[in-house]
Amino acid sequence: MRAPERVTIGEAARLSGVSAKMIRYYESIGLLPAPVRAESGYRTYGPADLHSLRFVRRARDLGFSMDAIGDLLALWRDRTRSSAQVKAIALDHVAALRRRIAELEGMAGTLADLAERCCGDDRPDCPILDDLAERTPERVPAPHRA
Repeated sequence: MRAPERVTIGEAARLSGVSAKMIRYYESIGLLPAPVRAESGYRTYGPADLHSLRFVRRARDLGFSMDAIGDLLALWRDRTRSSAQVKAIALDHVAALRRRIAELEGMAGTLADLAERCCGDDRPDCPILDDLAERTPERVPAPHRA
């Protein structure tokens, strides 16, 4: 059975795994081109549109930012591109992911340590709450006293 030439936004969402709301959002920010409109005014999507939606979905699944996805889409569509450009974007993202993993591991370690020190009994003493109350982020300035 042959797929229809053009589909509605709901069908495009189902076939691509991208919600209709996100499809409209991607169009509104220029990540995807405006769709062809049927005589009724409804958005319609063809095979190339569905392929682009699947591309965006996979890139989002890998955690790329909207800007990076826009760059990757442009490179994907440009058959004269060099793969070095694509590789550079991917490696930048790998480095960012590794930094984020390190941050998350640090948070998990801190919380595990605090939880280990907490008795978890009926007493009100709690090193977890004490730590949260005592620490102030370095980027938030102390209150100004006049």
